[in-house]
Amino acid sequence: MKLAVLGTGKIVQEFLPMIQQVTDVELVALLSTPRSLDKAKEMQAQYQVQEVYTDYETLLSNATIDTVYVALPNHLHYQYTKAALLQGKNVICEKPFTLNAQQLQELIQIATEKRLILLEAITNQYLNNFLQIKKDLAQLGKIKIVECNYSQYSSRYDAFKEGKILPAFDPQKGGGALMDINIYNIHFVVGLFGKPEKVQYLANIERDIDTSGILVLDYGAFKAVCIGAKDSTAQIRSVIQGTDGSIEVLGATNEMPRYERRSKTEIEAVNVNLDKHRMYQEFEKFTEVIDQKDLAFALEQLNHSLTVMQVVDQALESANLHLG
Repeated sequence: MKLAVLGTGKIVQEFLPMIQQVTDVELVALLSTPRSLDKAKEMQAQYQVQEVYTDYETLLSNATIDTVYVALPNHLHYQYTKAALLQGKNVICEKPFTLNAQQLQELIQIATEKRLILLEAITNQYLNNFLQIKKDLAQLGKIKIVECNYSQYSSRYDAFKEGKILPAFDPQKGGGALMDINIYNIHFVVGLFGKPEKVQYLANIERDIDTSGILVLDYGAFKAVCIGAKDSTAQIRSVIQGTDGSIEVLGATNEMPRYERRSKTEIEAVNVNLDKHRMYQEFEKFTEVIDQKDLAFALEQLNHSLTVMQVVDQALESANLHLG
């Protein structure tokens, strides 16, 4: 995979050292704003990136690049992903894929017509603990209740209260608790159980953005509650309850560091994750998928991502929130 990385923010600062451990990845380019050019050049030197660009069109004209990793603010995902696809590049896009399902459907159509790989970088779908939980669900009997809580007080919330609106709390830039952290809970639940029958988002809204909220997913035979908060803190965990047992994930749904599997008589601690950065397994898989041009796998993952975006659409509509 001959990769161009878009952005120099926090996620890229985590990504660049991690990707050194993934085989068959060549860092061809890094896109920066003119303001962050000095930082980008430092990254270039430290992580052996071949070129640094401040103009996206010029980057896309580099024929060596076969894949673009979009690690920009949420509101730019659609625009930059579309431009890369139209230039014949495969794309890995950070979560949330887009701001709505319609945007994602358009991107899927372009990728399908051009036979390109399009993938969402969403860590939990590739972690061994998540894949094991999928198998363990059969031991729980009939599922009755699912509860996920990812609540983490944001330092940016202090600035928000003082009137300084950063992207994380800017509705025009796709911010808010649902899109920033509760999205991991949605991926977790949808990845295990598919599309819910009904969706309702009970959001705490300040200045047109959700600073926290409770997302209710009705699956008919069972109910799921996803809590995401950037204005308060609580124990971060997820629980799946069934008639014969339960699973408790101890930690956030983007890392899933370990979980406990409980029957009516026993408790078993489980951790089958690799001893690697949380992004390692997804990018190891992405490299394989792109090198083998595995369009079938990509389509399967896109269907999952589209279901998540449809849930997001329904959640935002139910809370009367408007992004972008």
